[in-house]
Amino acid sequence: ARAAVAARAAHRAPRLGMRRAAGSHRPAAAGGASGAAQLATGKFGEELYADITWPEEFPFGPADLKRMDESSDFDFYAQPRFCTHIDDFAIGALTRWYGEMLPRGDDVAVLDMCSSWISHYPEDYSAERVVGLGMNEEELKRNKQLTEFVVKDLNEDPTLPFEDNSFDFVTNAVSVDYLCRPQEVFAEIGRVLKPGGMAACSFSNRCFPTKVIGIWNQTTDADHCLIVGSYFRFEPKLSDPMADDISPNPGASDPMYVIYGRKLESKDM
Repeated sequence: ARAAVAARAAHRAPRLGMRRAAGSHRPAAAGGASGAAQLATGKFGEELYADITWPEEFPFGPADLKRMDESSDFDFYAQPRFCTHIDDFAIGALTRWYGEMLPRGDDVAVLDMCSSWISHYPEDYSAERVVGLGMNEEELKRNKQLTEFVVKDLNEDPTLPFEDNSFDFVTNAVSVDYLCRPQEVFAEIGRVLKPGGMAACSFSNRCFPTKVIGIWNQTTDADHCLIVGSYFRFEPKLSDPMADDISPNPGASDPMYVIYGRKLESKDM
């Protein structure tokens, strides 16, 4: 079921396992959920991606990461959007996942990367420092779970304005598909995470098709797990990826996937 998405992807990563979606501008919807489930052998840290043979080099080039609309993201996100981009069932699944995985405590620091007016954390979640980094100031001001925020376009400048080893956890909800410089961003995630800290990227099958990277529009949900997994795999400071299919009602509501990994201890790098 995993054929090459295109000749260029097949040439660079014949074993990465991608295939073209039925439509040119939208990922496969409910039908992709079962494929992604096959990648996730279990939840909360079991061995995943076991049957994937990764290529020796990062498999995506400029053509794969190019977007239909390369105009300024600041212009695109200038107007605040006080809405949700996944349905309530998917939000609930993600919130429950965060409830199991996010560390708590007075000495905990969390970064919500590509944040907005809501982070989907549990309502009672608290930490000493919860930083939101996003594109729209009005949205970030509305987010009650943040202790501070930064307005920044990571596609223009992928550096994170934080010290090394600053955060115990980095989250990124339904936004990883918009990163057109993923290797640089994930290098920064590895830098700002504390050793042993975790990064988690979640996504569904909804998007602004003109603003996601081109290869995202051409591939299915299962393939998206491989794409995001490769971002972890090819960042030396991060562990190999794990993936959870947390889709609450396959075929009846939005699918939901979380790809995650930890920052390696210095002795393991």
